[in-house]
Amino acid sequence: MNGIKLYRIANYLHKHHIPLLPKIIQRISYLLFNAHIPYQATIGEGTILGYGGMGIVIHTNATIGKSCMILQQVTIGTNVPYFDQTQTHPVPNIGDNVYIGSGAKILGGIHIGDGSIIGANSVVTHSVPKNSLVLGIPGRVIKQVNNRAIILND
Repeated sequence: MNGIKLYRIANYLHKHHIPLLPKIIQRISYLLFNAHIPYQATIGEGTILGYGGMGIVIHTNATIGKSCMILQQVTIGTNVPYFDQTQTHPVPNIGDNVYIGSGAKILGGIHIGDGSIIGANSVVTHSVPKNSLVLGIPGRVIKQVNNRAIILND
C-alpha cells in the first residue's frame, strides 16, 4: 500500500458521494506517509509518488496529469499566505509525463508543461513551457528536453 493507492480509493469514494470514509483514508495516508494527498485533488492515471509519497504536500484543488513521477518532500500548492482565506487561491496545474525531483516546490497559479523535468529542491513560481528542464531557486528553464534526453540550447 502506498500514498497514491490510498488517494485513488478515497477519491473514488468521494466521487461516489460516500461521506466520512475519504477523510479517514486521507488521515491514514498522513499517518503512514506523513503526506497530505487530498482526495479532492485531480491526479491522472499512471502517476507515481516516489517512496510511497513520503512528505508530499498537494493542494486540494491542484491538478496533476497522467504518468507523472513525484518524488519525496515535494510541495504543490499556493503562494498565498495560509491565513488569507478570503478568496480562492490559484493553484498549480501539472501536465502529463512531468518528473518532479525531491524537495521541489511548485507554487501559485502556474502551469507546468507536458514532459518537463523539475530539478530537486527547485522553487517554481512561474509557468513552464512543455519539455523544459527547470533548476534553481527561483526555478529557471535551463534547457529543452526531448524524451528525457537533454538537448543543449544553442
